[in-house]
Amino acid sequence: MPPEPADRIAWQIAPGDLSDPAVIALLATHLHHARAETAQGCAHALDVEGLRTPDIRFWTIHAGDDLAGCGALKRLSADHGEVKSMHTAAAWRGRGAGSAMLDHIAADARRQGFARLSLETGSWDYFRPARALYARHGFVACAPFGDYAPERNSVFLTRALD
Repeated sequence: MPPEPADRIAWQIAPGDLSDPAVIALLATHLHHARAETAQGCAHALDVEGLRTPDIRFWTIHAGDDLAGCGALKRLSADHGEVKSMHTAAAWRGRGAGSAMLDHIAADARRQGFARLSLETGSWDYFRPARALYARHGFVACAPFGDYAPERNSVFLTRALD
């Protein structure tokens, strides 16, 4: 059967279970690709333990029983959040899971009183689709923020929340 058109997928986003083997495997894939597709020591993707901190909220996105992706929001300050661990499973890319997750993260950030969202992603070609997604959602280039230092392998993006 052909895949459901993106505009007809009923996405379900819920707090992610960091003990779920499928979630652990998805995060391992994300970490593997982040490390393989950038210079050694320049990947800032979080592993399962890195997501288990009180300043991070983590979600998964499903289409029915299928785990389609994940994303997280890290509190940087009272009014600034960072998008972390955005990853869409290969079978679900280009079908709206990333946009749905990013919209969810932005809505949660607004509920928490954040005025700004920022993120770091890779500068290499592998990360081009991610940078395009963020641009479609209003993110623009910015200086390094938080604990980040300038790095040619990183692209820093930010957007004000309405």
